Amino acid sequence: MFAAEIISDAIPSLRADDTVQKALDRMNDFKLKHLPVVNEVTLLGLVSEDDLLNIDNHDTLLNDSAVNMLNVFVLSNVHAYDVIRLLSQLKLTAVPVLDQQKNYVGLISINNMVNAVAEQYAVNEPGGIIVLEISNRDNSLAHIAQIVEADNAQVLSSYVNSFEDSTRLEVTLKVNKTEITSLVASFERYDYLVKEVYNNTQIDDGSQERYDSFMNYLNV
Repeated sequence: MFAAEIISDAIPSLRADDTVQKALDRMNDFKLKHLPVVNEVTLLGLVSEDDLLNIDNHDTLLNDSAVNMLNVFVLSNVHAYDVIRLLSQLKLTAVPVLDQQKNYVGLISINNMVNAVAEQYAVNEPGGIIVLEISNRDNSLAHIAQIVEADNAQVLSSYVNSFEDSTRLEVTLKVNKTEITSLVASFERYDYLVKEVYNNTQIDDGSQERYDSFMNYLNV
């Protein structure tokens, strides 16, 4: 998934002759703390709510020297992971997207990014979730997939998380069925450490309710 596929068409950019107040109003409308300022197709920069609130006169135009603009953007062909990294590192709620000629083509909001990740990882698809802890020397996704397929299931998505100063890895699997007791047993039979299980219809431990609450939170 690339940046060009996640652009929102619903969020207009600001103009250099817009006022600070207009920028703040639009941020409030779209529940964002950052918006791009664009002159036709040229990105002038990204303004933040915190910086604008520090300007006493809200009639100040955005092209005024008192307005701080961040030189932040991604190119349309970068991977979604790079967008996530930038949003996370700079604590942004939106990031501008430019084409290969450095023309402004749109904006990716953090809500767009959450929805895109949810789609990429099959979050909205019914299925069970299994979290395995393995050694990095045993990191064979092919073998893990074979175990899943032998249980008449398929891997919808997977994610590998590493830990600093550790040889252990955490592998999160989303599979396409919710009765996963036998699959969990299969992993344990192959000496995989099953750390967590979610959405297993055979074990009502409240995990489904917690999972649904988390998804509702993401969709707020």
